[in-house]
Amino acid sequence: MFSSRRYSNPRSILITGASSGIGRALALHYAAPGITLFITGRDQRRLEDVAEQCRSVGAFASTWVGDVTDESGMKGWITACNDKQLLNLVIANAGVALGATEVRELHRAAADSFNINVNGVFNTVHPALEVMSARRAYPLRNAQVAVMSSVMGYAGMARSPAYSSSKAAIKHYGQALRGAFRGMGIGVSVICPGYVSSALTAGQTSNMPFLIGADKAADIIANGLAQNKARITFPWQMVLLTRLAINLPGFLVDRLNQPWGVPKLEDEKR
Repeated sequence: MFSSRRYSNPRSILITGASSGIGRALALHYAAPGITLFITGRDQRRLEDVAEQCRSVGAFASTWVGDVTDESGMKGWITACNDKQLLNLVIANAGVALGATEVRELHRAAADSFNINVNGVFNTVHPALEVMSARRAYPLRNAQVAVMSSVMGYAGMARSPAYSSSKAAIKHYGQALRGAFRGMGIGVSVICPGYVSSALTAGQTSNMPFLIGADKAADIIANGLAQNKARITFPWQMVLLTRLAINLPGFLVDRLNQPWGVPKLEDEKR
């Protein structure tokens, strides 16, 4: 096992979904003199606003307006970023929480969720791992990727079938990559937040227990990444609940796993 010091000083950081929410908070958290930030999102105005805030504290910030589902575009951008400044940390943060309130909408919600939440992560981490693994000599220092899952990825949730399942896929994939790249010295962490104040949660009317701010979430994530934690699950109350949930017998899961008070397939969260 490698010392966490290998991952505690990233100077060149790439973040997807950086125009709002956790991605924005992470960019602002890392921004400092001597730090290079490569950030992407789909909203040019908001993305440039984040970049300007990062530059105002002395960081170098470069933006790319694009979509994580664009496989060739993502690979080209990530490769170009690494050519400018060897990437130390890549955070595959971009994602959506799509809902289906009718059976006929279920397929589209699932397909779109997996395209963005799963393929979008693949399109981010695979090029990153490719350029990182090309370096020598092993084990590498300050080469790390992180993937954004969710506490809902611990189990299939009746109130969010598409979202919870897509996040479960990324949770498992990140765990597998961690073992696969350990010998090279490339750290891989899976981030599993609970409810965080963001554009995804702003319009929700359902109960959001233990909601925390995006800035606090960024602090927790950055601290966990610096320690090369395998999983960064928060807040602590959610850690306890998820560990309990995955060990419940099936009949109790059936009683608990249902929409919260409304007969919907998913809560609408567009």
